[in-house]
Amino acid sequence: QVQLVESGGGLVQTGGSLRLSCAASGITFSMYTMGWFRQAPGKEREFVAAISWRSGHTNYSGSVKGRFTISRDNAKATVHLQMNSLEPGDTAVYYCAANRGGSRYSMINDYTVWGQGSQVTVSS
Repeated sequence: QVQLVESGGGLVQTGGSLRLSCAASGITFSMYTMGWFRQAPGKEREFVAAISWRSGHTNYSGSVKGRFTISRDNAKATVHLQMNSLEPGDTAVYYCAANRGGSRYSMINDYTVWGQGSQVTVSS
């Protein structure tokens, strides 16, 4: 069974940090580019960060670059998103997604496997 399970969301104050994790099963994890997306109420789902399957190259949206860090552990089939200096504008449901052999990091439609989402709320 193909599955992505996120964990680590929660409530944090402005300036705080959270670390999201996503555990994959049922896929050859090392063959997948892994991405994080988020969706705020009333808004479309948007790209946050991705890490490639081959080189470990990372890519970030402009709004999180310098504050968020994506990493992966192929041995544990896990991807993480370290979020620092959080702002109220980061409040959203965060989704982990997998894209087999993908190189177009921010293209949401290229991702074929999705997690259920994890709520992140940043209070002012």
